[in-house]
Amino acid sequence: MRVLHVGDVMGRPGRRLLKNSLPRLREEMALDIICVNVENSAHGFGITEPIYKELKTAGVDLMSSGNHIFDVKGSENFIGSLENLCRPANYPEGTPGKGWVSMEKNGERFTLVNLMGRVFMPLSDCPFRKFDELYPEIEDSFILVDFHAEATSEKCAFGNYADSRAGAVIGTHTHVQTNDDRLLPGGTLYLTDVGMTGSYEGIIGMNKKAPTERFLSGVPRKYEVEKHGKMVFNAMFFEYDETRTIKEFSKLAIITEV
Repeated sequence: MRVLHVGDVMGRPGRRLLKNSLPRLREEMALDIICVNVENSAHGFGITEPIYKELKTAGVDLMSSGNHIFDVKGSENFIGSLENLCRPANYPEGTPGKGWVSMEKNGERFTLVNLMGRVFMPLSDCPFRKFDELYPEIEDSFILVDFHAEATSEKCAFGNYADSRAGAVIGTHTHVQTNDDRLLPGGTLYLTDVGMTGSYEGIIGMNKKAPTERFLSGVPRKYEVEKHGKMVFNAMFFEYDETRTIKEFSKLAIITEV
């Protein structure tokens, strides 16, 4: 099975780059499954129902998210109805939405799990114990965990904790692709952060002005997605065989002009 996991898509520019890239990549790389983190797809904060449909039409199979998933007003009323999207599984009991989503491909079950870290992040339950809890329900599938977290230490700790159970643990949230992709001792593919899909010249996908002013003054500013300049498409590709053993993997960092 050949899988591509795409980093956080930033607003309309990120969606445009995603839609322009996926058909070519699916054909050239013979991709079976495309997973995308979509928590920043609506103006950089959250997702809407029309954007969900737009991304499905573009070729996205499964979608993960993170701490911004409920930023769009009223999203708690429709998140649970988006069949192929998951929010962090370790949100407190009763939070709308699903913590993992599965699909069948070539006679095999594939599951995308979303978990969120707790260091410098919003209140949530323990992601380690939550994985233990849900694992028996999905252990008959290849498991890709999108671990959405701030601290690299927490991501690394979880990767080692889930080693041999998860097929892959790929970090998101910091929007900067790291250079530590590797197979852990138990065979799990690990990457601290896959990066993002959006502005290469902004500040983690945002226009430079507001973040810079906030660092200088400490006063909150309204952030806007950067729409101009070079764009970057960050993703992680991997292939696994019928025994769910990783056979090949590589990072993508494709920089393009708007």
